[in-house]
Amino acid sequence: MSVAELIEGVLNQKRRYLARLISLIEDEDIRALEALSQLYKHTGKGHIIGVTGPPGSGKSSLVTKLTTEFRKRSKTIGIVCVDPSSPFTGGALLGDRIRMQEHSLDDEVYVRSMGTRGHLGGLARATSDAVRAIDAFGKDIIFVETVGTGQSEVEVIDVAHTVIVTDVPGSGDDIQAIKAGIMEIADIFVVNKSDLVGADKKVTEINAMLDIDQRERAWRPPVLLTNARSGEGILELVDSILAHLEHLKESGLLQKKGLQRSRDELQELMKYKLTKELSQKLQGKPEYENAIKMIAKRKQDPYTVAEQLIAEFLFSETR
Repeated sequence: MSVAELIEGVLNQKRRYLARLISLIEDEDIRALEALSQLYKHTGKGHIIGVTGPPGSGKSSLVTKLTTEFRKRSKTIGIVCVDPSSPFTGGALLGDRIRMQEHSLDDEVYVRSMGTRGHLGGLARATSDAVRAIDAFGKDIIFVETVGTGQSEVEVIDVAHTVIVTDVPGSGDDIQAIKAGIMEIADIFVVNKSDLVGADKKVTEINAMLDIDQRERAWRPPVLLTNARSGEGILELVDSILAHLEHLKESGLLQKKGLQRSRDELQELMKYKLTKELSQKLQGKPEYENAIKMIAKRKQDPYTVAEQLIAEFLFSETR
């Protein structure tokens, strides 16, 4: 499949072309980069919603119910589910598409599972490019559901416009609610499984955390009770998501976030390309292998060697 065919297929909303492009993205195929480069001008229209939180907090069920409600409002949906990777194939161990079967026959809903492939932070390294491909495909709402590894899942804030942090009753004591990390990135807090004992107490704990937060907030994250099984609280959650988007637009934060995201993406791409090119250039060279041996013997330190290798690489590139 050529790059031109990929681009045309994605812009014409042909699902198999989108699926093929995301596979190429995961495989780091050069055709994916070429296609994304040309598709970039068609992105920036979708509302990207990150859903993160501890394992067992009902993220997939919540996304399923949110999808149902947004579809009632005539919104098209893309879903990227990031799951733990198989240590053998690199693929996703859990099939979120199985958990979202009720939308499997809806052509206006596209679901894709991605393995983390060892990447930390709750997202697959290729997640942002996959989201961009779905954006170019024309989806109105794009959900990004993180892997569910706990308080290190903060990278979603770099991808999403609106971040939903889920929790459940009984998941921790009062101290758990004020820990740094994942609890600081929320635009909306959701206490799911509201039928369990302690749901109201969990809401109180999170609100107490927000009360003692000294940061100035133009938007105070609402703390909502939901039950993804029964659908309780889903309407209120959708309204809060839309209200947050309006807040971003009216306050100018949407544009500010876009600028910061573009800066981060450019820096990340440059870092990735330089690292890859440097590694390819040095791999197998006697002086590189000798430097590694000297570091292992503690006759040289990795900090100095790294600086020397980078300096030599940059000097050779400018000649």
